[in-house]
Amino acid sequence: MRKRILVAAIAVMGLTNLAVAQDAPADNSGKWQFRLRGIVVSPDESADIEAIGGDVDISTSIVPEFDITYFFDDNWSMELILGTTKHDVKAVETAVGEIDLGHVWLLPPTLTGQYHFTGGNLVPYVGAGVNLTLFYGVDEGPTVDDINYDTAVGFALQGGFDYMLNDKWFLNFDVKKLFLNTTATVDATSALGATVDADVDINPWIFGFGIGLKL
Repeated sequence: MRKRILVAAIAVMGLTNLAVAQDAPADNSGKWQFRLRGIVVSPDESADIEAIGGDVDISTSIVPEFDITYFFDDNWSMELILGTTKHDVKAVETAVGEIDLGHVWLLPPTLTGQYHFTGGNLVPYVGAGVNLTLFYGVDEGPTVDDINYDTAVGFALQGGFDYMLNDKWFLNFDVKKLFLNTTATVDATSALGATVDADVDINPWIFGFGIGLKL
């Protein structure tokens, strides 16, 4: 009789542990996620231009973006966002009219901390972090002699969601706002006989959609 009771107790304990294990959420601690997105980078630009006044117009860019996420636990993670964009630039409404300032490439690696709301196939998240933007590949256009853009450090806000297709693959929608400011030094000696500084707020909205893999 005692033996039967002992066997029954062990069986009940085993079933209880199995049920708990099945109901417990998956542990994401130490796991990696990788996403490939197509993104639309839409600057919310403005400028304070010395001497000639006016404003700035910066074109929208559509490019691929790759990001890497590391999970500390089910909810908290850190994401590194990598991509590069090319933008056409114009000075507009200045005292000397519209000036074509050519184009510039931006390399803006961004690191955000994220909180994920778990509990189903749809996993929303919010995040905030820092951004470092490097300017390269500058083409100054047909009017000015040279342009230099200062490297910029700014803040980033982020929101979005993952939709799990299975245990590994998921779809992603993401929105980011970068608060990005740079000083552009425009050498317009040939055209205006002067070098002009401009304090430029780029502040882009970034809308992304893509696919991801969890390892």
